[in-house]
Amino acid sequence: QVQLVESGGGLVQAGGSLRLTCAASGRTFGYYVMGWFRQAPGKERELVAAIGWSGENTYYAESVKGRFTMSRDNRKNTVYLQMNLLTPEDTAVYYCAADRTTLKTPYYWGQGTQVTVSS
Repeated sequence: QVQLVESGGGLVQAGGSLRLTCAASGRTFGYYVMGWFRQAPGKERELVAAIGWSGENTYYAESVKGRFTMSRDNRKNTVYLQMNLLTPEDTAVYYCAADRTTLKTPYYWGQGTQVTVSS
């Protein structure tokens, strides 16, 4: 069983930065693929970034490449999403997700944290 708790969302002006944190419970955190999804009003949930269990392999959606960086600290059972050069199009609820094998249908989800970028 894994519980995920996100934090770090908020209101920021365009061009600003935020760092999201996802704290996970469970002794086997290091064996999970972790991801950050987001869902904007009226849009489908989309995968923004993902990271393998070791932290060496990462994936980023084209819309955030070069601006967002995902990392993990397995000693702290935590993943991070550093978001720079934010634009109003990044406004969404951001969700942390975890799965043992693939993020196509993650088994575990956090409750989400709101990110709002003003123009």
